[in-house]
Formats: sequence, structure tokens, C-alpha cells
Amino acid sequence: MMPKMIPLLRSLIAGFSLLALAWAPLPAQRTTPAPAPVGVRPIDWPALAEETTRIMAGYLKIDTSNLPGNELAGALYLKDVLEREGIEAQILDTAALGTGRANIYARIKGNGSKKAIALVHHIDVVPATPSFWTVPPFSGEIRDGFLWGRGALDMKGHGIVQLMAMIALKRSGVPLNRDIVFIGNADEELGSTGAVVFVRDHPELIRDVEYLLTEKTLNDVRDGKLVHFSIGVAEKRTFWQRLTVQGVPSHGSMPTKQNPVPRLVAAVHRLATFETPLEVTPGVERYFRDIARTYDEPQRSWLSDVRRALDDSTARAWILDNSTWNAYLRVTIAPTVLAGSNKTNVIPPEASAEVDVRILPHHNRDSVLAMLKRVVNDTAVHFTTLIEPKAPLESPLESPVVRAIERAALERRPDLFVTTPLLNGATDRPTYQAAGILTYAVDPFLVDVAEDRMGVHGNNERISLENIGFGVKYLYDILRYVQ
Repeated sequence: MMPKMIPLLRSLIAGFSLLALAWAPLPAQRTTPAPAPVGVRPIDWPALAEETTRIMAGYLKIDTSNLPGNELAGALYLKDVLEREGIEAQILDTAALGTGRANIYARIKGNGSKKAIALVHHIDVVPATPSFWTVPPFSGEIRDGFLWGRGALDMKGHGIVQLMAMIALKRSGVPLNRDIVFIGNADEELGSTGAVVFVRDHPELIRDVEYLLTEKTLNDVRDGKLVHFSIGVAEKRTFWQRLTVQGVPSHGSMPTKQNPVPRLVAAVHRLATFETPLEVTPGVERYFRDIARTYDEPQRSWLSDVRRALDDSTARAWILDNSTWNAYLRVTIAPTVLAGSNKTNVIPPEASAEVDVRILPHHNRDSVLAMLKRVVNDTAVHFTTLIEPKAPLESPLESPVVRAIERAALERRPDLFVTTPLLNGATDRPTYQAAGILTYAVDPFLVDVAEDRMGVHGNNERISLENIGFGVKYLYDILRYVQ
């Protein structure tokens, strides 16, 4: 077989495999997607999947580990791809972000009858240690039906799928009522300064943007079986705290009551064992109601009415035993860092602890901080906020974007459903939401939950070739249907 035919054959095989996974027999009303408008040029999807894989591999080869970031190199790569398609792209914020750092912005025009929709990803990735990887983390290597590399899942792979879905719309000539905006941000993995600077310094570029699609949600795939599609409508907010207690240094052989360590330990213990109040947000309530159908009784009834279930001790214990669900329903407090003396025989002058606090979308930071101080109940313990919570993020459960995602998902699997899990982590979405844009997370891939947890920020991050083809077509349909 000629070597140049191998990638195409892989794409074709991937396409057939994907069809077996994602396309169930459709009822009459959903037999085919909406027909393309007259004059729209057909797309060779296997060829586009192969092209997307090639472009994604090139992007993964660029080391944008944060720190230092080096996002400028990634932005220049994207700019070249865009401009080959006749799409003007701007490299922005190099001075504000620092040496080697940048944001990128591009747009394809619609007829202007509706407001724009933005596709946002971050260019930076977390560091990778090559000795723990099967392949070099910045090789962009294709092996065993997967494209390997840091950022394949978080979030360079997602960004390239966004890019190619937008390019596919332009090439095919689909009539657009909305402009489609493409943004790549720096520094999401550490400080979100890329998004903050972009929104602050370029409000004119996003003034007409009504909706935004980005990370992070996860279509639920377990042991190779797709359980449901997901839409991210809300996320929790980071509110890290440092607790500090002052003391009097002395020799460890002669303990005194001025040792700050026991007082700090007592404060941390109170926080760690405190049960914060349970609250049910709208997206979480829908999530539990949606997934109830996948459980037997009595769990099905409990999840169908989670507010009522939380008043039942048995149901409550079962629900809260799931650490993800527990975090959906309350402020979480996790002590993570302790510091005191650097010598066993020295009582330190100060002891400190850092606590990872995550608050629900609607919470007021001052009231949460007041609650933490009440729990500690010790004026000798001083609180310092390490990370201020971002703007609240809870988008409507009903919108054109939600309907477009549901339509594209259910065309593929009408026997399943689309639901709204809460994100317990943090993204750049609140920065854009604060600018008046309704933001949603969409997962363009069908990645097993175990694979995602192992690969994102872990070793051997990779994305299957069949998922690359799936993702481009899925996002293409979502963008087409939201018009």
C-alpha cells in the first residue's frame, strides 16, 4: 500500500467505527439531519478529518507549557492556518501578557441578522514530564489509532476542532445569520490573564457576541458506552484561603502555649469536618432528573426529585457518597497545604495552611468568608484570600445554543439524552460571562471518563482519530443549527 494512502484509510476506518458508536437507527422524524440549503457545497468528511488530524498534530508539537506559556508560537501557527483560508487573524496582547505570550482573534462574517457566536479555547497547556510518557508529549505522534500529545484533550484538540468546523462552514457556503468568532487565549491554566486582558482591552471585538462555546463538560462515556451528551451551563468558583496563626518561637524540647501549630491544626480540623449547607441549583436539578432514568428504584425516584431526596437520610447518604455529586450540592472545603517549622526541634513563629474552597455559582464571597470564620471561631486565626472568585456563571437552561446542541446530539443518538452537569473546576467562561455573553461548555468528543481523567493534566494525553472526525462534524452541525 502506498504510504500516502495510510492516513486516508485510517480516517475512513475511523469514520465507520464512529458511525457504529454514535449513530443508532433513527425514528422517522429524525431519520436525517436538516437538509443543506440550496447552493451549499458538500463536504468530504473523511478528507476533512484527515486534514484536521494533520493540523492538530502540528499544533500539539508546539510546546506551550505554562509556565512560561509560549502561546505566541501557537497563535502564529493558528494565524497561518486561518489566513490560508482567507480568514484574517489578529495576534493581540503581546505587550500586556509578556514575552512570548499572546491571544489570537478571527471572525467569519454572517449576514448580521443575529448576534455573533464565539468559539474560545486556551493555547497554553500544563507541563508534561517526558519520562512518564509512552511517546514524547510534544511529538504529535499518531499511534494505535490515537493522536498523542499534551493538549490533545485540554484544550488544543478542542481548539483545532473549533477552527476546522468554522473553516468547513466557510468552505461549504452555509448561509450564516451570525458571525462566528474564533478566540485563542493565553494563560488559562494558571491565572486566566489571557482572557481577562482580552475582554478588558478589546470590548469592541466581542460587543456583538451573544453566545460563546468553550470547555469544560464531558459527554458521559463509560466502558466504551455513551450514556449521555452534556452541556455545561454553570461552574463553581475558586475562593482559596490561607489561614495564619502567629506564635512565639522556642525550642521544641520545652513546649509553650505560644506554639501556633496546635491552634492552626484545630482551625483546619473544624473546617475539614464542617458540613456546609446543601443547595440545589437549576442545572444540577435538571442533571439529576435527567440521569434518573439510568438507575433502578429507589435511586430513580431519589434522583428524579433530589430536593425531596435530600430530606431522606438514606437517600441523602447515597447521593453524598458520590464525591462529584456532593461537590455539586455545596461549598467544598479541602485543606491542602500546611506549613510550620522547617526543623523538628524548633517551634515556629508562624504556622499557616492553605485551603481550597469552591463556592456555588450564585454565592456571595463575603457571606462565604463569614461562614468560614464562624466555623473556625478563633480570632487568632487570620484569613487571607489567595484567589478571588470569578463572576457568577449560570447560563439559561433554555436558549438557541442549548437547542442546537440537543438537536445535533439527538440526531446522532435519539435513544439518549442531553443534560447539564455542573463543573466543579474552573475555566475562562466567567470572564466572558461578566462581559454580558452567555457562555456554554460543549464536549466535541466521545472520550471514556477514565481516559479523560487519566489524560487531562496526566500522562499519555491523547485523542482517537475517530473522535477528531466526530468532533468536527458535531460542532459544524451545532454552529449550523444555532444560525
